[in-house]
Amino acid sequence: MLIDPLVALTGLGVGVVVGLTGMGGGALMTPLLVLFFGVQPLAAVSSDLVAAFVMKPIGGTVHMRRGNVDLRLVGWLCAGSVPAAFLGVLLLKALGNGETIEHRLKLVLGATLLVAAAAMVVKARITARRRDAATAHRAPVVVRPVPTVLIGVLGGLVVGLTSVGSGSLIIVLLLVLYPRLTASELVGTDLVQAVPLVGAAAFGHLLLGDFRLGLTLSLLLGSIPGIYIGARWSAVAPDAVIRPILVVVLTSSALKLLGVPTSIVGAFLTVAALAGVVAVVRQVAVRRACAEPERETAPAP
Repeated sequence: MLIDPLVALTGLGVGVVVGLTGMGGGALMTPLLVLFFGVQPLAAVSSDLVAAFVMKPIGGTVHMRRGNVDLRLVGWLCAGSVPAAFLGVLLLKALGNGETIEHRLKLVLGATLLVAAAAMVVKARITARRRDAATAHRAPVVVRPVPTVLIGVLGGLVVGLTSVGSGSLIIVLLLVLYPRLTASELVGTDLVQAVPLVGAAAFGHLLLGDFRLGLTLSLLLGSIPGIYIGARWSAVAPDAVIRPILVVVLTSSALKLLGVPTSIVGAFLTVAALAGVVAVVRQVAVRRACAEPERETAPAP
């Protein structure tokens, strides 16, 4: 049978994460295929990229309908990322010791993501009040073509070599270069620009990699509804909801790229989930406490 139900279920979970945050697809799916399903690394990279090329337009379409995509940024990013992604695949094939280079790139990317996650936490603490006050009159984003193209080139090379970075690396660099973008705009813009980027890398792997139809179909069976659900949530969720999830996904992706054991990553995700539940419960309690005095002072009908 071509379809593997467990792979499809895993694709569903990863699809929701990608649709909600714009990142985590390659950094989460590829290690899961290798560690839990015994797929060879090259086959995992190739099949995951082809599946991503099919599912990312679904999430991008949802965000475009919501007005969360900056097409100017998409154009400049693609100008650098599309040729660089195909070049990355050629380099991976041409280099004799590709596994060593791939390992080193993943270590660098993992360390970068950890720093980015910490920076997002600090930035959110410092600018929360100012951002809330300026939300209603936010100035338009001024596009910087040269740095944006360079971000695309860097992201494209990393994707072509390792299958990760289309969301995790590029979205962080966009956040640094364009701090005025909201979380929804970051996710939407990144998902749309990732379509041609991942397409170029997937085409290269179709020619030179180890594409497996059954594995890709299993991934798509779960990831297509997953990314649609995640994108729907992301398009309407406020920054206060999306940014903590971005930090968790960044950190978990970084830990996997740095070779941290799966048990430790699982423990981190469990603690993060519990912390999220506690935060929600506390917020609900605070709202109820604030609502009770209003009810007491309200005039009787």
